[in-house]
Amino acid sequence: GYAIQAEPEGADYVIVNTCGFIAPAKEESLEVIRRMARLKRRGSIGALIVCGCLPERERERLLEQVPEIDALVGVFGREQIADVLARLESDRRARPVLIPAPARDAFDDRARLRITYRHYAYLKIAEGCDRTCTFCTIPKIRGPYVSKPIEQVVEEAAELAEDGTRELILVAQDTTYYGSDLYGRPRLAELIRQLEPIGGIRWIRLLYCYPDEFSDELIETIADSPKVVPYLDLPLQHISDRMLRLMGRGVTRSEIEGLIERLRARVPGLVLRTTLLVGSPGEGEREFEELLAFVRTARFERLGVFTYYDEPETPAAKLPGHVPGKLKRKRREQLMREQQRVAFEWSRSQVGRTLELIIDEPAPTRP
Repeated sequence: GYAIQAEPEGADYVIVNTCGFIAPAKEESLEVIRRMARLKRRGSIGALIVCGCLPERERERLLEQVPEIDALVGVFGREQIADVLARLESDRRARPVLIPAPARDAFDDRARLRITYRHYAYLKIAEGCDRTCTFCTIPKIRGPYVSKPIEQVVEEAAELAEDGTRELILVAQDTTYYGSDLYGRPRLAELIRQLEPIGGIRWIRLLYCYPDEFSDELIETIADSPKVVPYLDLPLQHISDRMLRLMGRGVTRSEIEGLIERLRARVPGLVLRTTLLVGSPGEGEREFEELLAFVRTARFERLGVFTYYDEPETPAAKLPGHVPGKLKRKRREQLMREQQRVAFEWSRSQVGRTLELIIDEPAPTRP
C-alpha cells in the first residue's frame, strides 16, 4: 500500500488534481504543476502524476510544456491511479496517459478518503451535464449527465452518517436535473425523502440547483422536510432575457422571478445564494443596468460574481460584442458593492436571533 503525507517534499509520488473550467483555474493548476516539476528536477520528489480536468482538455500541451510529468489521468480515472503508480514502478519511462470514458460505476464514492471535518460531507449525486450554456466547457470535460441510482446515494449517505456526518451536502453539475436520465424525469424530491430517515443526518443542503427544473413538488418537499436547511444555491448567471438567450440558459427573466417568489413564499426564512456572470459577449450598458437593478430588488442573502473568460472551444467565444477586460472588472465591482449593502442589511436583521449551528472546532485559546 501507499502512505499519504501532507507535504510533497520527500514523496515518491505526487498527484496534482487540477481544474480546467476557466482560465484562472487553469493557470493556478499549471502553477502548482510547474512547482512540483521544479521539486522533481531537484530530486525532492519522485514521480509527478497530473489528474482531473486539465488532462482532459490539454493533455498534449501539458506533456509538451512540463516534460517532468510522468503520467496523466483524466477525470474518470481516479480508480486506476494505483494501477498507474504500479506501471511507473515497473517502468519510469512508460509515461502512461489514462483518459477513460465516463461510466456509471466511475464515481462510486463509497469507502472514500475524507479530507473535510467529519461532521459534514459533500455527496455527489450525478456527474456530467446535458446543458448547452454557450460559455461553459463542463459538458466537454465531464461528459453527458449520469445520475447515481437513488439506492446508491442512500447507501453512501448512510455510510457517511456512520462515519460522523451530520450535514449532508448534495452536489452535481446540475442538482435539480437529478434522475432524469435514469427515471425519465427529475427525482431530486424523491431522493430527499429517501435520505430523511437516515439516522445521524441532521441537515441536508442543496447546491447548484438549476432554475428551470425547480418543480413545485421539489419546493413542497423542501418546505416540508425536517432536515433540508432553508438555504438554496441557485446559479442564475444573468437576468436580461437577451443575455440569457445569448448564454444558452434556457430560462427567462419572468420564470426566474416567478421561482424566487414561490420559494420565498413557501420556505420561511429562506437564504438564497446565486452566482452571476458579468461581461459576457453582447452585454451592453442596458443589460448590465438591468442586472444591477435586479441585484438591488431580488435581495439575495448571498451572491458571487464572476467575470467572463473566453474559452476557445465554446460558442460564446465566437459571439460578437466582447467586453473589454477593464470594463468587465468595473462591472463586477459595481455588482459586489451593491450586493454588499444588501448582505449587510440582512446580517443586521439577524442580530439578536438564536440559531442552531454545528461547530467546526473551538477557536484557539488566546494567550
